[in-house]
Amino acid sequence: LIQATNETNVNIPQMADTLFERATNSSWVVVFKALVTTHHLMVHGNERFIQYLASRNTLFNLSNFLDKSGSHGYDMSTFIRRYSRYLNEKAFSYRQMAFDFARVKKGADGVMRTMAPEKLLKSMPILQEQIDALLEFDVHPNELTNGVINAAFMLLFKDLIKLFACYNDGVINLLEKFFEMKKGQCKDALEIYKRFLTRMTRVSEFLKVAEAPSSLMETLEQHLNSLEGKKPGNKSGAPSPLSKSSPATTVTSPSSTPAKTIDTSPPVDLFATSSTAAPVSSSKLSSDLLDLQPDFAATGQAAPAAPAGATSWGG
Repeated sequence: LIQATNETNVNIPQMADTLFERATNSSWVVVFKALVTTHHLMVHGNERFIQYLASRNTLFNLSNFLDKSGSHGYDMSTFIRRYSRYLNEKAFSYRQMAFDFARVKKGADGVMRTMAPEKLLKSMPILQEQIDALLEFDVHPNELTNGVINAAFMLLFKDLIKLFACYNDGVINLLEKFFEMKKGQCKDALEIYKRFLTRMTRVSEFLKVAEAPSSLMETLEQHLNSLEGKKPGNKSGAPSPLSKSSPATTVTSPSSTPAKTIDTSPPVDLFATSSTAAPVSSSKLSSDLLDLQPDFAATGQAAPAAPAGATSWGG
């Protein structure tokens, strides 16, 4: 289907209308697959596909969808309503902006970073609405075992990464130009920045659903030691000096508690914000404010220089 969207002899409206027709089915399986296919084509297909969706007067009308065929149908209907709302919002954003936030160039010379303040103040609320619709999907880790939900979540996850990068660029651009704006523009920019801070927490929570747990470090290392013939807590593999005087002990399963625990630090949260933000000059905003990459400060100090006459042998 992706290749078909790039063919000049393929009727894009007919392809899209077929998916919309499938979405009117009463079965949640058929509808959900139609939504995932549509989202996949919006992301990976030719831009003509999303252009056609943006030109339609109506898109997915599934706000009241309910599959009553069984208890599973009731549960999946909730995700269908949320998912369809996001796809509608994605197409609506394209209609208003004439581009897809997830496809535009990002970074210092990206679209949102170089946009004029007047247009930026109109674009940011549109981007915020799309991000809000995405976050409302609200899936839990145990629900990702469902293949259909997992397929939708992966597409949403990738969209969110790209959307938040645009969002971050837009906020940096606003703050860089904040002190040059008029009173009304400053008021709007400040409100956008406040909403940005609250959304950072929600975005972080959404991304944690797919985060690998750090609590498995100890168990994984114990299993590796057992494969290498080492005892837990004794990385060198040599017998413990206390083994002669202490009663003999037996090694239990890898899940047992070792003599020494490994202190692991939690993963760095890319979207964590401090409780209070110190004022900074506009010249520094592009380099260190709201940067998606964490700034790691060197903690070690340089070693003192050796005496001029000293050699590697101490002579």
